[in-house]
Amino acid sequence: MEKTSLIQRIKVAAVDDIPQKLGKTVTIGPHEIALFHLETGEFRAIENRCPHKGGVLVEGLVSGEHVFCPMHDWKINVNDGQVQKPDNGCVKTFKVEVENNEVFIVL
Repeated sequence: MEKTSLIQRIKVAAVDDIPQKLGKTVTIGPHEIALFHLETGEFRAIENRCPHKGGVLVEGLVSGEHVFCPMHDWKINVNDGQVQKPDNGCVKTFKVEVENNEVFIVL
């Protein structure tokens, strides 16, 4: 039986494919991921469902390092996945790497 690597690095986009302050839905196996291109030029990836009522986060408004859930306006930090007070909860975050104008998500 072959051993498989526990870490996967998957190319998901070219930098120019995702305008700043917008997101893209990426599905990798069982993971539905919201990939965001921030105003700073950096990319962040989080679980694509709000912990409150399952709102699709990639459809939310991106402001700074936060995305606002389109259903009930919950504010979620895209760096650590934490829901901002007075609400609480969190979403899973994924490591993103950019190399040669290509965007990779690391699982």
